[in-house]
Amino acid sequence: MRFIDNKNGTITDTETGLMWQQETLSTMSYDNAVLTCSELDLAGYKDWRCPTISELLTIVDYTRSKPACDPVFKAQSSYYWSSSTYQNLPSHAWTVSFYVGGTNYDYKTDGYHVRAVRAGS
Repeated sequence: MRFIDNKNGTITDTETGLMWQQETLSTMSYDNAVLTCSELDLAGYKDWRCPTISELLTIVDYTRSKPACDPVFKAQSSYYWSSSTYQNLPSHAWTVSFYVGGTNYDYKTDGYHVRAVRAGS
């Protein structure tokens, strides 16, 4: 099994070594997403952060849709923030749609879901 439910609100990805927050946080702006992830205290860990676009794409499962990820994540079929700013428009950041797994960049003031990540171990 690639994704291990740690039974404490976290999921470990055995391929990447990342640990993910299991639950989806409510919609919020990019700045609030980054801040909320950095302030998260979950399962005894305080080093959570908003994932990069590359990290977020590692949990997309293109064989699934609505949501396009393993059910262990309890994901919404919606957009999620990454911490990656869109290089050509600093007012935008990359997002991943867990409806089908596509990417987009949107205004940082828009409201999207977020899922925190941390280095595993």
